[in-house]
Amino acid sequence: MSQQFTPVSHLGEFGLIDRMRTRLGQEASPDLLLGIGDDAAVYRISDDRSHVVTTDALVEGVHFDRSFVPMGHLGRKAIAVNVSDVVAMNARPRYATVTLGMPRNLSVEMVEALYDGMAEACASYGMEIVGGDTTASPQMVISVTVIGEARTEDLIFRRGAHPGDLVCLSGNVGAAFAGLQILLDQRREMQELGPRFEPNIEAYRYVIGRQLTPEARIDALSSWRESGIRPHALIDVSDGVASEIHHLCAASGCGAIIEATSLPVHPETAAAAAERVADLDTYALFGGEDYELLFALDPDEADRLDGDLFTVIGQFTPAEEGIVVRGEDGHEIPLTASGYNHFEPGGDGAAE
Repeated sequence: MSQQFTPVSHLGEFGLIDRMRTRLGQEASPDLLLGIGDDAAVYRISDDRSHVVTTDALVEGVHFDRSFVPMGHLGRKAIAVNVSDVVAMNARPRYATVTLGMPRNLSVEMVEALYDGMAEACASYGMEIVGGDTTASPQMVISVTVIGEARTEDLIFRRGAHPGDLVCLSGNVGAAFAGLQILLDQRREMQELGPRFEPNIEAYRYVIGRQLTPEARIDALSSWRESGIRPHALIDVSDGVASEIHHLCAASGCGAIIEATSLPVHPETAAAAAERVADLDTYALFGGEDYELLFALDPDEADRLDGDLFTVIGQFTPAEEGIVVRGEDGHEIPLTASGYNHFEPGGDGAAE
C-alpha cells in the first residue's frame, strides 16, 4: 500500500503550527513562561525579568521581489518585522542574530547595503546584531531572531481580553497592501514596456514606504507607560486585522464586533483602492504587513488613549456572539479569518 501524503496547503500556516505544537508536546521547563502560540516565546531570566524570543524569515519570491525592493529597505524590514513581534509582548528588543541565504547573483555590495539597512533599523530600535550565519541558497533568504527583554509583570499576551473590552488599533491599516498593489502594477508595466517604462509612484510614496520599510510600533509602549495604560491582550497586525482579531478571540475565549466605519485608513490607501475599483474594507480588514498593534483595553482607560496614535475600532463580546463586522448601514456579517496564506496554491507570491 502506498503512503498517503497531505499537502501543507490543506492545513494552512496556522493549522500546520498547531499540528507541530501537538507533536512537540507540552513544555516542562519551569522557566518557560510561554512557548508556541503567541507573537514570541517567553522565558524567565531572573526573579522579575524575562526574555522574549522571536524568529521570522523573509524568502525571495514569497515575501519580496528584488526587482523592486532596494537592499537597504529589505534590511530594515527584516529587522522591523521581528521587532514588531517583541513589541507585541510589551517588551523591548535587545539583540538580533541574522542568517542569510545567498544566491549566486548576490554581490558583496548588495550584502553590504542589506546589512547597512539592518544596522540603521537596529540603531533606531536601540538594539544590535550579535551574530548569525551565511550559506549558499537557490534564492535569497533572510532569517532574523530577535531577543527582547521586559519585567515579567509587564508582559502582555494574546489571552487577556474580556467581553466589554474595547478593540483598539495603532496607526492605520491597509497601507502596506495598497503599496504592494502599486508595486506589482509597476512591475507589470515594466515587463510590458521594457525600455519605454517610466515609474509612476509619486502619488503613492506613503503606501509604498509602508510596504518596503514598515516600522515596528515601539512608540506605543512609551505612550502606554506615560499614560498609565495597560492593554489586557495584544498582537501585531502582520496578516491583517481580520486574522489577528481571530487570534486574540481564540486565545481569550471571546467574540468581537468590529466597526468597519472606524477602521483608520490613510488617504493614499483609499485612493489606491478606488483606482482599482476595489473594496476599501477589504484592504483594511484583510491586507497584511501593516505591523500595527491590535489590543484589548478596559473602557475606563479609553480617555487616556493618545488619539493621534490609536483608534477604537470595536468591542470584545461573549464568545457565543462570534466575530462580526458591522457596516455603515448597521448590518452585521461574520468576519472570516482570511489573510495572507503562505501555503495557498496560486497566490501572488510577493507579500507576507
